[in-house]
Amino acid sequence: MIHAYENELKYKEDELAIAYLPAVKAMAFRLKERLPSSVDFMDLSAIGTEELVKLARRYDEAQNDSFWGYAKTRVYGAMLDYLRSLDVLSRSSRKLVKRIDYLVEEYLLTHDEEPTDAQLAQMIEGESEEKIHEARIASSIYAILPLQDQLNTGDEGETLERVEKEQLVEVIMDVLSKYSEREQMVIQLYYFEELTLKEISSILDITESRISQIHKSVIKKIQESIGA
Repeated sequence: MIHAYENELKYKEDELAIAYLPAVKAMAFRLKERLPSSVDFMDLSAIGTEELVKLARRYDEAQNDSFWGYAKTRVYGAMLDYLRSLDVLSRSSRKLVKRIDYLVEEYLLTHDEEPTDAQLAQMIEGESEEKIHEARIASSIYAILPLQDQLNTGDEGETLERVEKEQLVEVIMDVLSKYSEREQMVIQLYYFEELTLKEISSILDITESRISQIHKSVIKKIQESIGA
C-alpha cells in the first residue's frame, strides 16, 4: 500500500516537471540568445531540466500555490551557476579583458564599430589573436550574469564583501544618474528586461557596439566607485 502511494506521488511529481519542460527550454533558448556560440543550448536545457525535476519532487502545494512561480527563479539560477562554473576568466585573462575593453572604447570614439580580434592583436603586444578571441568570449559570458558577478571579477569578490548591499544600490543609482535617460534605458532593457543587444538596438535605434560601450562604461564606473 505504502509502495503504491509512493509510486503515485512520484508519478505526479514527474508529470508536474514534464508539464513545465517547454518553459525551461524557452528559458534556456532565451538565455542562449545572449551568449556566445561556445555555450551550448542543450547544456543549458539539461541543467534547467535537472533542477526542474529536483524542484518538482520537493514541491509543497501547501506552501506555494504556483509551481512555476516557485521554480522559475531557481531554474534560471541553476543555469547561471552553470555559466559561473565554466570559470572562463583566469586572473591574467581578467587583466587582458580590461585592456581589451579600454582599447575597444578608444576605438569606438573614432569608428562606428568595434575592432576585430586581428586589429586588437596588433594593438596588444605579445597577445595572439586566438587568446584575444577567447578573452572576448569569456567577457561576453560574464556580461549576462548579475551585476554582483561582474563586480566580483576584478578581485575575487573581496571588494563586494566590504560593501553593504544598501551602499551598493546607492552607488549604482548614483552612477546611473550621471547617464542620459537613453543610456539608463540600455541598462534597464539589458538587465531587467533581459533583451539581447540586437533587440535593444532595434528599440533605441543605436548600434550594438554603442550599447556594449555604454554597458561596459557603467560597470567600470561602478567598480571605480566601490574601489574594485
